[in-house]
Amino acid sequence: MDDRNGMARGMAEAYMDGSVSVPYALLRTYRALKLSDTEGMILLQLLAFHQLEQNDFPTMEQLQERIGASPSVAGMAVQKLVKQGFVSIDEEFDAVTGIQSERYNLSGLFYKIAALLAAGELPARSGGESAPVESSAQAASRAQHTEHGVMGTAHNIFQLFEQEFGRPLSPMEYETINGWLDQDGYAEELIRFALKESVFAGKLHFRYIDRILLEWSRNRVTNVEEAKIHSQKFRAGR
Repeated sequence: MDDRNGMARGMAEAYMDGSVSVPYALLRTYRALKLSDTEGMILLQLLAFHQLEQNDFPTMEQLQERIGASPSVAGMAVQKLVKQGFVSIDEEFDAVTGIQSERYNLSGLFYKIAALLAAGELPARSGGESAPVESSAQAASRAQHTEHGVMGTAHNIFQLFEQEFGRPLSPMEYETINGWLDQDGYAEELIRFALKESVFAGKLHFRYIDRILLEWSRNRVTNVEEAKIHSQKFRAGR
């Protein structure tokens, strides 16, 4: 019995030594920021990876394992955090080693929390009626439901890329696809066809797909039929 108590005390001390500093304002405001439990937990995990493991860019597999979610649910959560500015992905280049790396930047999250504070919209510490908390199961169900709703088109294209690449997409790859859709304004059918062309050419990587889309844009290709004609002419001229 004494051995068990001693082991428990030792484990408790180890847990305390490995504690993570979580901003109290985040715990109070994540619902006001319209974040689900899954999205809030991902933010907490990013803090934990940074503070305890010196890992500023955990993989999607590491994140989904930590929060116990499927690849699609975890991917959509990270996608939303990036798209809405809670999290950004910074690229860093070490001039000494020549190694390029990425890291998650949570400054957007803290800016949004500060904005709530400045506007006097921070939820009260106690009392009053609180908003219902969405469970992880509810978040998963909602994510699966939206697959066939407003976000269904975008979600399906992510699944298509994962099927062709044979692995989950990285956060940077999610951001690249979002950029094609939202910033560059490429039609989803063109992105799908560009992916197909890259598979056909045996060059399945994002830079090649991006070059295909850029080439079509320069030649005012706006749909798949035009893209097929352009590709045929390109192959015939080689």
